[in-house]
Amino acid sequence: MSDTACCGTASAPAIKPKLKTICIEARADEKYKVAVQAEEHTLYVDQAVSAGGEGAGPNPVEYLFASLAGCIATTGRIIASQQKLDLKGMDIKVEGALDLNILSGKSRDGRAGLTGIKVSVALDSEMSELERQGFFKELRSRCPISDTIAAATPITITTL
Repeated sequence: MSDTACCGTASAPAIKPKLKTICIEARADEKYKVAVQAEEHTLYVDQAVSAGGEGAGPNPVEYLFASLAGCIATTGRIIASQQKLDLKGMDIKVEGALDLNILSGKSRDGRAGLTGIKVSVALDSEMSELERQGFFKELRSRCPISDTIAAATPITITTL
């Protein structure tokens, strides 16, 4: 087999994926509080007291939004560092809506998930408009959490 493309030009060698498996473990108690062990960190997922929880931590959707904002910030910092862009900081807002009637079992009309996610980012930077456009294009293509959500990544739920 030839290593040239149809027009006789050499194709670039494929870079093998460098995969890192990430794993957390969680334990749910008799109410809504869930203790999550992520390496040496313990996080608590819970519901507000008004929703029957203890208020020990953010709810699952808030953690999803926090993960997305954190990933955007981290990926942005990596890009700015690699491209030597002036980036002093970022302000990120993530919002979305879901139907609580579906979550609570009162309705089956529609989806249980979010109707959409809106992310607003303000850069504290002296980047030119062209640099900003390139930065956001690169950010959209490299943020793992954004890609995972947007690509409808398959989820398998099994028993232990």
